[in-house]
Amino acid sequence: MSPSAAGPPQAAAPVTVVGIGADGWPGLTEPAREALRAAEVIIGGGRQLDLLPRSDCAGQRVAWPSPLRPAVPGLLAAHAGRRIAVLASGDPYFYGVGRTLTDVLPHLPLRVLPHPSSVSHACARLGWALEECEVVSVVGRPLARIAAALHHGRRLLVLGAGAGTPGEVAALLRERGFGPSRVRVLEQLGGAHERSYEGTADGWPHPPGDPLNIVAVECAAAADGLRLGAVPGLPDAAYEHDGQLTKRHVRAATLAALAPAPGELLWDVGGGAGSIAVEWLRTHPACRALTVERDPERAARIVRNADRLGVPGLRVVTGTAPDALAGLPTPDAVFVGGGLTAPGLLDACWAALPVGGRLVANTVTLESEALLVEWYRRHGGELVRLSVAHGVPVGGFTGWRQAMPVTQWAVCKGTDSAEGGDER
Repeated sequence: MSPSAAGPPQAAAPVTVVGIGADGWPGLTEPAREALRAAEVIIGGGRQLDLLPRSDCAGQRVAWPSPLRPAVPGLLAAHAGRRIAVLASGDPYFYGVGRTLTDVLPHLPLRVLPHPSSVSHACARLGWALEECEVVSVVGRPLARIAAALHHGRRLLVLGAGAGTPGEVAALLRERGFGPSRVRVLEQLGGAHERSYEGTADGWPHPPGDPLNIVAVECAAAADGLRLGAVPGLPDAAYEHDGQLTKRHVRAATLAALAPAPGELLWDVGGGAGSIAVEWLRTHPACRALTVERDPERAARIVRNADRLGVPGLRVVTGTAPDALAGLPTPDAVFVGGGLTAPGLLDACWAALPVGGRLVANTVTLESEALLVEWYRRHGGELVRLSVAHGVPVGGFTGWRQAMPVTQWAVCKGTDSAEGGDER
């Protein structure tokens, strides 16, 4: 039979993704059960596969290897042409395997049958409104991410990575000045072995329990803790530094000029203490940043600051710009906080920016200021001088102590400037 006589090629059968909870087979809907009964291959974690009765699910069982992502294409290709079901914990698209499948194989046809997530179960037990909670997963992610979500009076739900997560969360809360916080652990939510227990972070008394857990935190700051707000301009005392730090009020103005948006990437060139990149990342969980710092000791300090302030995803590149900029991913915004007079630095940063990208540069020296004035003449933008004075004791009175003024150039790269023209 010729190909034309055979008709058009048949589309690949969709892979069925079935969400399953700790309640296992009894908690599944009938469509989910039917999909698993019909599957010739069932792929999932070992714990999930053990929840299925063999009398009902006769398909070949395949456990996910570790690491999972690189194995996905080959594993599905090995079973092509067979009816495949993939098990997911709870809601497949809430920190689940659904996103992994979509990211790795964006054209893979999927049929998704979700189950209530563990977070939904937790809110039902606690009487918390889900939309008013901050959810942080530490499954395969640094625990330090929790620190960015710590604000007095807020409620957190931490998706545990194992039996030790509750104790680790309590320790982090103590270290970050939130020792009085109430901590509740909910294990095996929805299953026959569900249980919960609680305490405060300061006096956490419990040994490690079940590895399948959610840690619920009612944040309470210690009276003597350093208060960290939700907007740029954190206190200078929040950072470990050697004096190379963009100070608080200038930092807030700099972040306003950089205008971070979710998903955007910042280059922080001449990182110092890393404060600009850290506060860029704190504006939204989807923001990305890398900082370039030539001094290894300062680079290590930046890593510690990022970890302490809840943004351990900050990438630190140790090297001297502009050479260290080669090969870095395209930025949406660039901040230059040091080394402006290095030959070719501004040229390299400008060339790396796409049309619509922003560049902000700060300086306190006349030489660098002259350079910024020249770039402002060529490309436009906004040139401002930031002056800050602090009230200090003068004998028995109070006077002003002026900090060094900062010259700031901020510009958005347009189509004309991308071709070497003048934006103004």
